[in-house]
Amino acid sequence: MDVSNCVLDFSRLSLNTLSLDGVSEDRRRDTKQFYLNYNRLSTLPASISLFYNLEFLDISNNGLTAICDDITRLTKLKTLLAKNNRLDEFSLPKDFGSLPLEVLNFSGNRFEEIPLQCTKLRRLQSLSIGGNRLKSIPTEIEDLTSLEMLYLGGNLISAIPPEVANLPYLSYLVLCDNRIQSVPPFSVTIAQILSLVHLQELSLRGNPLVVRFVKEMTYNPPSLLELAGRTVKSRNIPYSPCELPSNLVLYLDLASKCPNPKCAGVYFDSCVRHIKFVDFCGKYRLPLMHYLCSPECRSPCSSNPQSDAESEDENSVPADRLQRVLLG
Repeated sequence: MDVSNCVLDFSRLSLNTLSLDGVSEDRRRDTKQFYLNYNRLSTLPASISLFYNLEFLDISNNGLTAICDDITRLTKLKTLLAKNNRLDEFSLPKDFGSLPLEVLNFSGNRFEEIPLQCTKLRRLQSLSIGGNRLKSIPTEIEDLTSLEMLYLGGNLISAIPPEVANLPYLSYLVLCDNRIQSVPPFSVTIAQILSLVHLQELSLRGNPLVVRFVKEMTYNPPSLLELAGRTVKSRNIPYSPCELPSNLVLYLDLASKCPNPKCAGVYFDSCVRHIKFVDFCGKYRLPLMHYLCSPECRSPCSSNPQSDAESEDENSVPADRLQRVLLG
């Protein structure tokens, strides 16, 4: 079969309707890729079902408000791109979940909820619904057991449901530019967390959780009182209630020891917030916050006593790379 016969390109033709008068029966049968993007279609016409061997369909950048029931007759369709339209959770046919889709892209539409039909696509490997109006992720998301990539950036999502941890093949989870303020609670079992063994990228940048976290990572120079207190504590200068006012004795007793084993310093009110990537169950390196006594103190203790060399190597990792790990 001629490869050119497998591709039908009707893109950028300013089509308001889809006329197939000039498409032969043989061409309809042989077409596997159909491009209808950048037109003026308001609904996907029923005639799309005539391309019964279709595997790829791009209907992006139209004015689509609905997808016809006849799309469910495309029993070989693996990829559906429907970006930048006017679709919402009421635009899909009831049996949309029966399609054998592996890639689905609804980015740039008007979805306020992820349609439950989408959670029935058992073969789905990539789901993109970025730039919509989603407020939450349904618990049914865990039913997409083949999912490898979930892109939900640029929505109004405020929390990550624990069911996300039940996606065994998830490799890329993009939740940037939402309203997330917390991660799943610790009630999520370790078994669920360890199920994400394929996870390679988690992006949370542009969320209140991360924005607040980053803004708090500032350093205010210690006051004269704190500098004096640090000197007394770090040099073990003796003192007693008979020699100092009670408020100063109480202040000195509140000193916190710097967690860096190579540092003998202490701090009171002024400290440096520092991200430390620690080993977790031998499978993950998780970002934890450490409080250090000064900006020069950059080697906090490791959670793994057997990984001193690893901690040294970690300092050689560029700061921008560590930032990408945390912020995407």
